[in-house]
Amino acid sequence: QVLVAESGGGLVQAGGSLRLSCVVSGRTFGTYRLGWFRQAPGKDREYVAAISKNAVTTDYTSSVKGRFTISRDNAKNTVYLEMSNLKSEDTAVYYCAADSRGSAYYKSRGSGDYLHWGQGTQVTVSS
Repeated sequence: QVLVAESGGGLVQAGGSLRLSCVVSGRTFGTYRLGWFRQAPGKDREYVAAISKNAVTTDYTSSVKGRFTISRDNAKNTVYLEMSNLKSEDTAVYYCAADSRGSAYYKSRGSGDYLHWGQGTQVTVSS
């Protein structure tokens, strides 16, 4: 059984920073490609960032490029999302997703391309 657990959300002022963490267990962590998604109240879930199995390839949605950084630590079974210069529009529940399909360099923006999901962690940015 694959378990995905996010942490690190909270309340932060606009312009501040947060680091989200996500632990994935169930099989060798290095076999997973990983993604972060978010869902704001009344809106659909949207893609934020992704990282390939070998960590060589990363990708970001345009609204967070230059402010957010996705990384992974295979020794800790953990993927991170470093968020800086946060804006009120970043307020959402953030979800971590994992999937073992695809090549070492493959990454995906599609939520349907991830099999395993966490419960989410709330990020609230006050203006």
